[in-house]
Amino acid sequence: MSSPNVNQLAPSFKLLNQLSEEVTLKQFRGKNIVLYFYPKAMTPGCTTQACGIRDHKKNFAKLNTVVLGISPDEPKKLLKFIEKEKLNFDLLSDVDTEVAKLYGVWGLKKFMGREYMGILRTTFIIGADGKLKMILDDVKTKTHHDDVINYIKENLA
Repeated sequence: MSSPNVNQLAPSFKLLNQLSEEVTLKQFRGKNIVLYFYPKAMTPGCTTQACGIRDHKKNFAKLNTVVLGISPDEPKKLLKFIEKEKLNFDLLSDVDTEVAKLYGVWGLKKFMGREYMGILRTTFIIGADGKLKMILDDVKTKTHHDDVINYIKENLA
């Protein structure tokens, strides 16, 4: 599975958010978008990553940037995650993993000697023009928010 390329238009999609409302990439044209794929709501690494974004929402807003998280979780589970962690941005449900496959982030993972298919934690930074500007596939959950904000400040602000 290959990822889309930098400087190409980001692949479009339509997914349901935590409230079962349709969200499309196109509706955010004119803003920078941080599109991050994460394996599973309410797990330690995913919670750390999401809370870092939550705590820096004002910084993203100052940079004309919206953040969207995508996982294979159902909208109901995403809503529980948002309520539990007081998250202030949309999480999108990709239950059939079609969008993950479109972005090349559905792949073979290894954990404790076991191999399985799952979401490869990856972030795509999309410019206001709808084109991919950066792909981060070595995401560190504790510094993800800073890494992304710094990239946007240096390259898209």
